[in-house]
Amino acid sequence: MKAYEFPANITTEGKIELPDVILQNLATNQQVKVIILVNEPTEAEQEEAAWQRLAAEQLLKGYSEDDAIYDTI
Repeated sequence: MKAYEFPANITTEGKIELPDVILQNLATNQQVKVIILVNEPTEAEQEEAAWQRLAAEQLLKGYSEDDAIYDTI
C-alpha cells in the first residue's frame, strides 16, 4: 500500500479537498483507505473555552424576565 501525506481542508460542504498533484497520481474508481488527523486544542485553549462558557452561564443566570423590557430599547 502506498501512502501520501499532505495538508488538506474540509469544505463547507463537508468534503476533503485533495491537492491536484495527488489527484494526478491516483487512478479513478479505486477504493482508498483514509486516515484523518486533526489538531486538538491546547490545554490553554480548552481552559479559555471553559472560562467563556462559565462567564456566559453566569451572565444568563442573572437575567430575569423583568430584564426583557430592556431588549426593546
